[in-house]
Amino acid sequence: MSVIETLHRPQADEARVVRLLTYNIQVGIASTRYRHYLTQSWKHVLPHAQLYENLDRIAHVVANYDIVALQEADAGSLRSSFINQTQYLAEKAGFPHWCHQVNRNLGRLAQHSNGLLSHYKPVHVVDHKLPGFIPGRGALFVYFGSMDDPLVLVIIHLALGKKARYQQLAAIGDIVKSHKHVVIMGDLNCQPNSREMTMLLQKTGLCEPAHGLNTFPSWRPNRKIDHILVSPTLEVADIHVLDYRFSDHLPIAMDIVLPPQINLQAG
Repeated sequence: MSVIETLHRPQADEARVVRLLTYNIQVGIASTRYRHYLTQSWKHVLPHAQLYENLDRIAHVVANYDIVALQEADAGSLRSSFINQTQYLAEKAGFPHWCHQVNRNLGRLAQHSNGLLSHYKPVHVVDHKLPGFIPGRGALFVYFGSMDDPLVLVIIHLALGKKARYQQLAAIGDIVKSHKHVVIMGDLNCQPNSREMTMLLQKTGLCEPAHGLNTFPSWRPNRKIDHILVSPTLEVADIHVLDYRFSDHLPIAMDIVLPPQINLQAG
């Protein structure tokens, strides 16, 4: 493993540090070349021998973090041998809490989903459906601490089209702008300077703590489409991209320092 880019600010109160990770796992397919989108396309439909060997590698990575956001997991269909990949990773990596959100249900063929793995117990989970020309995209809202003043974690995998992404981020922004402590994690399919990202940051006051953290494609990262955005109330202690090539995306890790009024329930 190597760190591609890092931002580090030493902190005094390590007890309040929460380690976050967001990872588009591409249904456990370890693409390492553009041609694999063609030659390995059958793996998006049928199970393959390397699937769980690769998921075990991903489990080893995510086990080092407190809260993990997954995108492009399968919730249990033919291509995953009818095993929920979020649950599989939770059990393999030792996370006591997990949940998933099916974004596109293709029955036995595919169960496209977002997932959460957590060492902290959520107090509330909401599946928000997002607008778009092709239905199915959603945002998984996970609340930690107290509902009076929660830490709100939002896991998303946005559409490929610009217009749909703008609508989706506008809908998310309308919800999170009323909360003080927010983290948005996921594959946004857009660059930091895009119109839709600019709109979201202006509407919510969220910020992206570091630039130049390219995540896609994993074998030659030249685009930043995976993001972790945070409220100004959350101090960022560290952020970096990890060179784990177990998907066509690279994961992003971030350490945040919680304000004193937020108390997460472990275990």
